[in-house]
Amino acid sequence: MAHSMLHPRIVVTAGEPAGIGPDLCIAMAAREWPCELVVAADRALLEARAAQLHAGIELRAWTPEAPPGRHRPGTLAVWHHPLAAQARAGVLDPRNARYVLDLLDAAVAGCVRGRFDAMVTAPVQKSVVCDAGIEFSGHTEYLATLTGAPRPVMMLVAGGLRVALATTHLPLRRVSDAITRESLDEVIRILERDLRTRFGLSRPRIVVCGLNPHAGESGHLGHEEIDTIIPVMETLRAGGMHLIGPAPADTAFTPHMLAQADAVLAMYHDQGLPVLKHAGFGHAVNVTLGLPIVRTSVDHGTALDLAGSGRAQAGSLAAAVELAIELATPAACGPTSS
Repeated sequence: MAHSMLHPRIVVTAGEPAGIGPDLCIAMAAREWPCELVVAADRALLEARAAQLHAGIELRAWTPEAPPGRHRPGTLAVWHHPLAAQARAGVLDPRNARYVLDLLDAAVAGCVRGRFDAMVTAPVQKSVVCDAGIEFSGHTEYLATLTGAPRPVMMLVAGGLRVALATTHLPLRRVSDAITRESLDEVIRILERDLRTRFGLSRPRIVVCGLNPHAGESGHLGHEEIDTIIPVMETLRAGGMHLIGPAPADTAFTPHMLAQADAVLAMYHDQGLPVLKHAGFGHAVNVTLGLPIVRTSVDHGTALDLAGSGRAQAGSLAAAVELAIELATPAACGPTSS
């Protein structure tokens, strides 16, 4: 651990400079945290946004050589990374796209080298990164490439509800082809392993959704369940995993089913996340499984219209920091029975 078992060192990337990421980082400064909190951002950007928000905080320069130090409310340790162009709240500028990715590159490198125990990401604007001519489909895929992780798995957490995804940012017409026996086997294995090793569940119970309405209705509404999902589940069950389903998505999230589950695996982005966000929007956390590092994030976008207004809600980023601290200190959790 980069700091100590009691006080891990967490790096927060401030995300899109025109969005609410800087606002949320400033809001984090006011709180008490049982960790060392380091924000990777342009210092002048944070100073300007703090002034715009009338937030009286002390910004302290941080470098990778800095000695450990627990977060002090009212202060913020800033790992300075310069913007390419001055940022204005609510106004996107493709010239700053590389800056956004530089923050991620630095945070990942810091985690891999053991300088940080976890990273937390404020929201980025995919469109402006792409407008800058950089191929970018999202945090999850980008971080997987940086760390050499072959199969990242996106999971959102809100309260006791955990929803993982078999596929992430794909057009709907490509989802079925993307769900192969090999890919689904990998996703379920990663989900089950990380629920054990990171969340302390000794034998996780996972509800697996079908892809089609009524989970295919015995082949009358699609064959993906028969051809792919069921054979994978049978193989993994034979190896000792506790898998339920495939369950129709419209029943997988009923109270009765959720009472039996430690996590739900949805087949595609909008099959599972609307339910999760309805249950916990504003305090849900995005966790990337399958990485060699701990990464959590907010459950929302850049909210350009709220940047600099003082109306942005910091609940999701606060929850992401809290979960990062928990996942970075597994000894504090201890294994539990599912």
